[in-house]
Amino acid sequence: MKRICGFSLIELLVAVAIVSILAAVAVPGYRDYVTRGKLAEAYTNLASQRVKMEQFYQDQRTYNGACQNNTVAPKPADTINFQYLCTINDQTYVITANGLASGGLNGFRFTIDQANNRATPATPSGWTSNGACWIRRKDGSC
Repeated sequence: MKRICGFSLIELLVAVAIVSILAAVAVPGYRDYVTRGKLAEAYTNLASQRVKMEQFYQDQRTYNGACQNNTVAPKPADTINFQYLCTINDQTYVITANGLASGGLNGFRFTIDQANNRATPATPSGWTSNGACWIRRKDGSC
């Protein structure tokens, strides 16, 4: 009797089904992981800008004039992932990082103010906002 080598069609279909199920679970998790990695850019730039704003305040005794070029605290440069905005009053400020669609972060918004209050006032659908911190995960945890 001759021995047959190879895979049957049923065995091949079972293997393809198993790989498909694993991919269906792994791909969304990987996508969220990549998004969380991109969010670190906003955290870093906002925290760095806060330090610069406090240095500006110590020199000038006001926040007016900060976030301008050729100062100690120039506004963070916009990137493919985030656009940065400064809202300044004499003794207060709010720095905002708005996520951009070009980086796949449309809908995210992070803020920091002169009292180091960090908030995530807006997130895309599927993510939970948190007014008390910069979110790190979809569930709104810090």
